[in-house]
Amino acid sequence: FQRELCDNLRMTIIPQNAFQGMNNESLTLKLYKNGFEDIHSHAFNGTKLNQLILKDNKNLRRIHNDALRGATGPDVLDISSTALESLPSYGLEAIQVLNATSSYSLKRLPPLDKFSSLLEAVLTYPSHCCAFRNLRTERQNLLFSIFDNFSKECESTMRRPTNEIDDSNSTLLWSADGKTHPFGTDYESSPYSYSTIFDDSEMAGFDFEYDFCQPKVLTCTPEPDAFNPCEDILGYSFLRVLIWFINILAIAGNFTVLLVLLTSHYKLTVPRFLMCNLSFADFCMGLYLLLIASVDAQTSGQYYNHAIDWQTGGGCSTAGFFTVFASELSVYTLTVITLERWHTITYAMQLDRKLRLRHAVPIMLGGWLFSIGIALLPLFGVSSYMKVSICLPMDIETGLSQAYILLILVLNVVAFIVICACYIKIYIAVQNPELVAANKDTKVAKRMAILIFTDFTCMAPISFFAISAAFKVPLITVTNSKILLVLFYPVNSCANPFLYAIFTKAFRRDFFLLMSKLGCCKSRAELYRMNYFSAYNSNCKNGGAATAPTKASQAFLLLSALEKPYPAPRDKTSHKENTPRVP
Repeated sequence: FQRELCDNLRMTIIPQNAFQGMNNESLTLKLYKNGFEDIHSHAFNGTKLNQLILKDNKNLRRIHNDALRGATGPDVLDISSTALESLPSYGLEAIQVLNATSSYSLKRLPPLDKFSSLLEAVLTYPSHCCAFRNLRTERQNLLFSIFDNFSKECESTMRRPTNEIDDSNSTLLWSADGKTHPFGTDYESSPYSYSTIFDDSEMAGFDFEYDFCQPKVLTCTPEPDAFNPCEDILGYSFLRVLIWFINILAIAGNFTVLLVLLTSHYKLTVPRFLMCNLSFADFCMGLYLLLIASVDAQTSGQYYNHAIDWQTGGGCSTAGFFTVFASELSVYTLTVITLERWHTITYAMQLDRKLRLRHAVPIMLGGWLFSIGIALLPLFGVSSYMKVSICLPMDIETGLSQAYILLILVLNVVAFIVICACYIKIYIAVQNPELVAANKDTKVAKRMAILIFTDFTCMAPISFFAISAAFKVPLITVTNSKILLVLFYPVNSCANPFLYAIFTKAFRRDFFLLMSKLGCCKSRAELYRMNYFSAYNSNCKNGGAATAPTKASQAFLLLSALEKPYPAPRDKTSHKENTPRVP
């Protein structure tokens, strides 16, 4: 029996008992292209539904949880092209075919145990098919939980002639004692008779060869693609633990550097200013990792139900902006710091060419504008942060998006080459046995090697695999790329605060002076204060007595400047710049 109701935009609801009183035959309801907005509780009470077609009801936003209560079925439910945000919690057990194409508001599915009879699902989002990947029908679960030797019985059954298969008494089953019994006889002859295992209702319509030996397999489309495999955000369990350690290290380290530098009584110099920018960029990278780790922890095991909300929502866009902005600003600032060190050593004797704060501010302003612009482009259609769960701009479908990715990667490679070249020039400039002690020379070489190695570790694997993917020849899966995301991508963000600040004497001095204000480490702070003023007075006397700095002393001071992000006083002018503002 079929009932059709369509193209009636004035009907906005389906009330209770709307179809009660119809005959007891199987009913197909075609209710499409209407103005339905809400389906009330017990709307289909008293019906025996075969198919319920609700497609193309553009305004249908809600089906009451008990809308199917009192009804039998349906076997087929079609809610395609509707505005439904959820499915009812009752009445889904009988559904064998679910059609929900173009239902973009349906971002979450009910508990999977509700779909106990589902055989075919045609959905809108690929991530939802991950939920059904290992789902078996209720009947299959029941059979698999009882019998261990059905595979052997099916194998022998499939070899027998058709006339033997039709004879139910010829089907044999192995018992625990290793003997065979005819499947389907009375209990006296077989401990595995149908009647002793299943209720009559469970046996209705059951056919051994068709239902078990040739079981139906649940099919779901669209299938997940290479960019969104069926896994949680981080994929691997060890990454889920490791990312917390890395993001806490990056956030704590860079926040400490920012706090100490910004609260210091010493004048803001160019190296300090650049370190503040670098620490802020790396701090943002830590925030990105924290956001990814938090969402992964919240959605673990059920990411398929949160994938759409996360990847299409503001959370993923925010995370993507943070990581691209932080990455580009960090690389830019590292390059500027390296160039500033090279410039300081190259033009050590020409104080008029010294880089001042008034020069550094517009340089870094350009870096901020560039980084913000690069990070905003995916939000305006140039590539996209929504392509993958880790919110990186991996969309290369258009030529413009491909050019965007290649531009970022090429700029990062060029920055790395510039950094390496500058450090080599710096090393050559200070490597003079007549001017600098051998142990100092070795110390500088090791420090440079560490700085270059951390940059290489961060940039090389990411750039290599990303460039190949940008040319649409991916050499690594999205799943494996998450290892790079956690182990290599944030290396600089974790290492920079230690290599450029925390491990230097000047930073430790500022740190203990700050702690002394809070009532801690007062003795260490006093020791640093005394050492500083002693060195300051000594340099003042030496500077006043000497007519000009010697080449050897200048080289030694340059070497000290390289080892610390805070340049040591070299003349009276620089003494005044570095004099602490003692209250």
